[in-house]
Amino acid sequence: MLTKIYKVNCLNPKEDLEAIRDCANILKCDGLIAFPTETVYGLGANAFSTVAINKIYRAKGRPSDNPLIIHIAKKEDLNLIAKNISNKAKLLINSFWPGPLTLVVEKKECIPIETSGGLNTIGVRMPSNNVANLLIKESGPLAAPSANLSGRPSPTNADHVITDLNSKIDAVIDGGSCKYGLESTILDVTTNIPCLLRPGSITLGMIEHIIGKIEIDKTVTEDKLTDVIPKAPGMKYKHYSPMADITIIIGEEKNVVKNIINLANHSNTKVGIMATDKTKDLYHGCGVVLSVGDRHNPESIAANLFKIFREFDNHNVNSIFAEGFLGQGIELAIMNRLIKAAAYNIINV
Repeated sequence: MLTKIYKVNCLNPKEDLEAIRDCANILKCDGLIAFPTETVYGLGANAFSTVAINKIYRAKGRPSDNPLIIHIAKKEDLNLIAKNISNKAKLLINSFWPGPLTLVVEKKECIPIETSGGLNTIGVRMPSNNVANLLIKESGPLAAPSANLSGRPSPTNADHVITDLNSKIDAVIDGGSCKYGLESTILDVTTNIPCLLRPGSITLGMIEHIIGKIEIDKTVTEDKLTDVIPKAPGMKYKHYSPMADITIIIGEEKNVVKNIINLANHSNTKVGIMATDKTKDLYHGCGVVLSVGDRHNPESIAANLFKIFREFDNHNVNSIFAEGFLGQGIELAIMNRLIKAAAYNIINV
């Protein structure tokens, strides 16, 4: 299969409406299209087609019990997919849609069991990205996990998609770099007290400001749980990983730096160090040192994280030592992705 690349104007995709409609027609014929969202690039398929959904799992090498997220372009389209929408869910929709918030809801029977990973619930969100929104308006609701090979870092530009999925999918819509760089926040609203399944740019505090106290699923903060039934992507399996093994070092900054230097100097492999703007020069001579950004600007770190992982791949490092993050808000999401990428390999100092 030859993967075609469509370059579109991310600010005004209507200028490239013909290309968008070409891609929508591919989707209507059960093809696969990678497209930009405000979070990461998604791999879109007709949400109602078992044939198309199975193509996603094959292209990504994704476990079949790992549910997908459905993307819609209009709030009222939620009624095509879901039932028994709670009042709290409606408050969140009015506050955060379109945007990087996925709500896990009871699915209607028209959604194939393959889309939901065997569950009677499904994640749904309405992206704010102009390209994504226009594509979905032309194609109809799309099931769209991240457009990468399963387990690899999520793609934040079209080049990342091509690296992983060239010749495996029909086309990529190149709409530039993604704004947030981390996947959407996922909240289960099928229970009396909603539960955070995956942290993201819509933070715990932002959600609780709208609907009050929520719960946090144990997979967000605890060690790997192999027996969990995933209600949303990113809960059970190793995710977001570069080729190299990652070790996260957590603690007071001076102790973290000291321990990473020691680990790097005693490693028998080619080492990568994921530092910050403040600490990167302290690791001179210890390996391939890349800064993920400024600790005082966690949004920039979130946007850079997966790109940095792929840069380490380009340097062919074998081991990565990464400074950890202990804050709340967006730092909770950053640390969640790091922990999943490292397969829970953490050193506290």
